[in-house]
Amino acid sequence: MEESTIIQAVLHALEQHSDKISSKMQEMEQRLHDDMQAMEQRLRGEMQEMEQRLRGEMREMEQQLRTEMHEMGQQLRTEMHEMGQQLRTEMHEMGQQLRSEIHAVETRLEAKIDSLREEMQQMNRQLNERSDRLEEELADTQTSVEVLTTKVLHHDRKLRQLAKQA
Repeated sequence: MEESTIIQAVLHALEQHSDKISSKMQEMEQRLHDDMQAMEQRLRGEMQEMEQRLRGEMREMEQQLRTEMHEMGQQLRTEMHEMGQQLRTEMHEMGQQLRSEIHAVETRLEAKIDSLREEMQQMNRQLNERSDRLEEELADTQTSVEVLTTKVLHHDRKLRQLAKQA
């Protein structure tokens, strides 16, 4: 019963850990999304200021900014992909480790159950042996009681006969 509680606690802890990892992933994705939006807004603002000041330089700078944004987006996508792969790998490893630990607990539990089963069988054999000895002693006692009862009745008859003769 305690082993099953431990297993349930381990499974619950695993679920909580998985929930935390999912929550952290969502937070990271949201922060990254917010950062990307903030960066995009900032870049647009800078682009509008530059357009108002220097229309002639704008085309060249606009192309430069677009290239940088694309590279940064590619870099961010690459980093996000790498982080996702790393998290998946870590989660897989943790899952494998937890499965291994659960299997070890199950193995120990099965060994303990087998040990307890053997103890119960040994106790049952001992109880049967004691019961057999008690039955034998009871039969011997019953025989002794019958013999003594017969002797008492015989002596009682003799005493009555002697009492009548006297």
